[in-house]
Amino acid sequence: MATVLVVEDNPANMTLATFLLKSAGYAVLSAVDAEAGLALARTEQPDLVLMDIQLPGMDGLQATAVLKGDAATRDIPVIALTALAMKGDEERIRAAGCDGYIAKPLAYREFLATIAARLPKATV
Repeated sequence: MATVLVVEDNPANMTLATFLLKSAGYAVLSAVDAEAGLALARTEQPDLVLMDIQLPGMDGLQATAVLKGDAATRDIPVIALTALAMKGDEERIRAAGCDGYIAKPLAYREFLATIAARLPKATV
């Protein structure tokens, strides 16, 4: 079963992402800030990280740079979860090291398709 780490500070968004991922057969780890997410990524080695960009303290782009700069976590794909959907935001997010981009509010089909493109679907 593939494991997805969700780093998200908004409880409603965390609940929705966790529900969708579990329904699709993924194991889910969660963190409410970048520091906790980085610690979980290092210890648990998830198959994919969903990273909110606007986090308290260290933002998601800084956290992605830390993940991509660490030999232990650099190969874990990071998909940005963000409400930043203005022209140029996706390019800036990808330039920061994110491997994909999902705009909020989450459209569940697009959300799961983006994740499935990076991970094999788990068998339930």
